[in-house]
Amino acid sequence: MQRLANKVAMVTGATGGIGEATIRRFLDEGASVMAVGRSAAKLEQLKQAIANEKQLAVHVADATDETATQASVEATLAKFGGLDILFANAGTEGASKPLDSMTADEFRAPFETNVLGVWLSLKYALPHFREQGSGAVIVTASTAGLIGFPGLSNYVSSKHAVIGLVKCAALEVAEFGVRVNAIAPGPIDNRMIHSLTDQLAPDDPRALEAQLKEMIPLHRYGVNDEVAAMAAFLASSDSGYCTGSVFTLDGGYTAA
Repeated sequence: MQRLANKVAMVTGATGGIGEATIRRFLDEGASVMAVGRSAAKLEQLKQAIANEKQLAVHVADATDETATQASVEATLAKFGGLDILFANAGTEGASKPLDSMTADEFRAPFETNVLGVWLSLKYALPHFREQGSGAVIVTASTAGLIGFPGLSNYVSSKHAVIGLVKCAALEVAEFGVRVNAIAPGPIDNRMIHSLTDQLAPDDPRALEAQLKEMIPLHRYGVNDEVAAMAAFLASSDSGYCTGSVFTLDGGYTAA
């Protein structure tokens, strides 16, 4: 059974590992998808790789650009005639270093994409969901939004803010039948975790990777498809009584 049949989804951060895996999962579940990203070239590569001309469209927008974000919602409505699911997934790790070694710009940078970007997506999608009396929002947070980690004060702080934003949004729109939830992945085997380990342990990032895996009760990184599966659950009616919640996907890391 296709749980998202006849639904329309907009996915930001579409060309990253989690974004692409989730787009593929949403399409498999029957949804039409507007893939939003800041690189026209990467979006075209994505479109060619998936090759689903009927159910997939792409739109260029930087998550931090208010005008472009508003236009991406409008483009989704114009292309598919509706919007039922928002996967606010665009995010960045930023610079990784001790907090007293960061510049103000380095500390601020993750907030622009991770917090402002999510807020802008919510700002322009929620009025449509509120008016139609339904909608599912999934936001990519992180286990970094639940705990601390040395050298990641900017990223950790931004993801704590994302979770607070999700909880506030959920309370504001619940009475209209709109649900807002967050996924908090732990280390996922994609570009971001390798960027973080390369920055935190430039002399031997693989040793840090092995240490991190040892700290995870399941002793491995997650994969993009596992995050996509959680996103599909939260987008579907199977999660109809879930809102304002944070769903960890971390191999037991935060349980230890």
